[in-house]
Amino acid sequence: MLSAPKTNIVVTSVGGGVSTMDSSPGMSPTSKRLAAPRVLSRYTNSPTPSQGDSTPLPSISERLAFLRPSRELLEYYRKKIAEFDEEHEDLLRRLERYKGTYDEQHKLQWEMRQREQEIAELQKALSDMQVYLFQEREHVLRLYAENDRLKIRELEDRKKIQHLLALVGTDTGEITYFHKEPPHKVTVPQKPVKSRDPHERSDTYTSRTAGTKRSTSKPAAKGEKPESPERYHRDNQTLLLQVEALQAQMEEQTRLSKEQLDALLEDRRIHTEEVQVQHQRDQDRIKTLTDKLHQTQNLLYESTRDFLQLKFDARANEKSWMAEKDCLLRKLDVSRDQLIISREPEREKKKERDIKPISQAESEIWKAQSGELKSLQEQLTQAHRLADMYREQCVALEGELARIREEGDVGQELFKERSEKMGKRLQLMTQRYEALEKRRSMEVEGFKNDIKQLRQRLKDIEKQLFKIKKNYSITKCSLLPRQDMLLSTTCRGCLLGLQLKLKYKKAG
Repeated sequence: MLSAPKTNIVVTSVGGGVSTMDSSPGMSPTSKRLAAPRVLSRYTNSPTPSQGDSTPLPSISERLAFLRPSRELLEYYRKKIAEFDEEHEDLLRRLERYKGTYDEQHKLQWEMRQREQEIAELQKALSDMQVYLFQEREHVLRLYAENDRLKIRELEDRKKIQHLLALVGTDTGEITYFHKEPPHKVTVPQKPVKSRDPHERSDTYTSRTAGTKRSTSKPAAKGEKPESPERYHRDNQTLLLQVEALQAQMEEQTRLSKEQLDALLEDRRIHTEEVQVQHQRDQDRIKTLTDKLHQTQNLLYESTRDFLQLKFDARANEKSWMAEKDCLLRKLDVSRDQLIISREPEREKKKERDIKPISQAESEIWKAQSGELKSLQEQLTQAHRLADMYREQCVALEGELARIREEGDVGQELFKERSEKMGKRLQLMTQRYEALEKRRSMEVEGFKNDIKQLRQRLKDIEKQLFKIKKNYSITKCSLLPRQDMLLSTTCRGCLLGLQLKLKYKKAG
């Protein structure tokens, strides 16, 4: 069971009548607003005498003065309050879900940015590893070249030793073995010579080699005895081995430079794809933001238009209410005049006795003029009221229009400023991308030109080596060992210079 709330009874006289009203002190403003239309429909046709001096519609306090709450009304308000509480809780739950979704989205974006940073760092580390790998391969190629040089030198030394042994001759107890590679085990001679001491044998070997050197150097210095053709044949073989080693080194260097160029092109392609993806992402983001801005502007325009339409409808309703009020006031004045005329016929008759008799035509003219004067006064009063009301409405509308224009100008300036900033940013990004593309193309063109020049120089060196070989085979001229070493040292220096230039070009 619901307990009846305490009510206060107020007696109000309206139009000469008496009406009772129960006002509940515990009513909410929402219930008062909901009850207002019932009061308006109830008392529209019975205006009070004070309506001509007040606003077109009665105030909220006057309308609430006639409210009489009942049990059904209280139940209705309780249901409404419960619905509002449920709606409030539902909105809070939706807000919490939205907050959770937004936090999750922010977390995912943060993780995505971290992953992008890690990918960039890994790509940088991969590029560094490629550079280190190429450096190690260049070092390996240099070691291979040094190994080939040492092998050729070892072969020359063996040939010199064989030549010296052939010139000097070997003892009966002395055997010399040659290994292509140093032995892993120590070899012990099984039949040592007892007649000679090892120190004496080493001394004799050194003296023989020294004597051989002296004997071979003297004819060469004097020019009395030319060297044998076998020496030239061995020198040609040595040069052929050097040429083969140089060709192998050149092929390895060419392969390395090609792989390095391919790696650089692949790195450039990856960077270009990343820049294109970032550019496309920025374009999509700009497009999305532009669409959102356009939708927001459309919503603002529609909401402003609806607001102005509602305001115009409210003004039209107010005008109709004012017209209805004027009509009711005129009817009330006419009824009052009729009541006054009906209540005072005897008073008029008495006045007519006291006043001298006048003609009937003058009395009719006087009545018509007095009625017309009264109607003109009423029209003038009504016109003043309407003018004041319209003036207030015009002032309010002008203020509202100025505010709307100011908001529109501020929004337009803000949009224009943001559009200019986005345009400048896009132009800057485009210029940077074009500069990067131009720089990449120029670097690739420079690398190609350098490689072409180096290849041409290598071909020239090959031609020079071929000419030297041809001259050796045709003329069979005799070259001194120092000149041979000088020529080989010059060729080796040229090749090392070319290798260093290739290395610097690749490293640059």
